Amino acid sequence: MYPNQQTPFPPSQAPLPSDYLNQIAPQGPKKTGFTFGLKQIIIIGAALVILMIIISVVVGGVASSGKEPLERLAARYAATEAVAVASQPNLKSSKLRSVNSTLKLNMTNTNRDIAAPLLAVGVNTAKLSKSVIASEDTTELSARLEDARLNAVFDRTYAREMAYQLGTLLTLLEQIYSSTSDAELQTFLKTSYDNLKPTQESFANFSSATDR
Repeated sequence: MYPNQQTPFPPSQAPLPSDYLNQIAPQGPKKTGFTFGLKQIIIIGAALVILMIIISVVVGGVASSGKEPLERLAARYAATEAVAVASQPNLKSSKLRSVNSTLKLNMTNTNRDIAAPLLAVGVNTAKLSKSVIASEDTTELSARLEDARLNAVFDRTYAREMAYQLGTLLTLLEQIYSSTSDAELQTFLKTSYDNLKPTQESFANFSSATDR
C-alpha cells in the first residue's frame, strides 16, 4: 500500500450500546389510565337512573298483575253480599229464602275474614283499585233482577243468576289457590270454597227444578 493512500471504507467502529439506541429511538405516546370526565359521569348516571326506572316499572307491573286476582276476589265477595242482602225481601220461596240467608251469612263472615290473609300478601281490601271495583259492578245484574221482579219471576231468575255468580266465584278461588304458595292464603281459599260450594249447588238445583 502506497503512503498516504486511504482505504475505500473507513475502519469499522465498535457497536453502539443498546441503551443509547433506546434513548435516541422515537418514543411513543405515554399510556394514561382511563379517567372519568364530567360528561362521562353524567351519561353513566343518566343510564343508571333509566335502568332503575325500567326495573321499578317491570317489578311494579309484575306485582300488580299478581295482586289483581286477589283484589277481584275481595271485590266480588263484597258485590255478591250486596246483591244477596238487597234480594232477600223479594224472595217468595221459603226454601230459596233459607238458601239466601245462608249465603248472606257466608258472605258476611268471608268479607270479615278475608282482610287478614290478603293483607299478608300485600292487598288492602279497604283500598281496592277503582278499575277492579268497576269490573265487579253489579248494576246490570240488579237491573235484570228488577225486571224479573216486575214480571213475577224473581225467584227463578235470582236462583239462576246467583248460581252463575257463585260459580264464577268458586272458579276464581280455585285459580288463586293453584297460583299461590302462601299457606295462610291457601287455607282461607280452601275454607271459603268448601263453605260456598253447597250454597252454589242449592241455587243451581232450585233453578233447574223451577225451569222444568
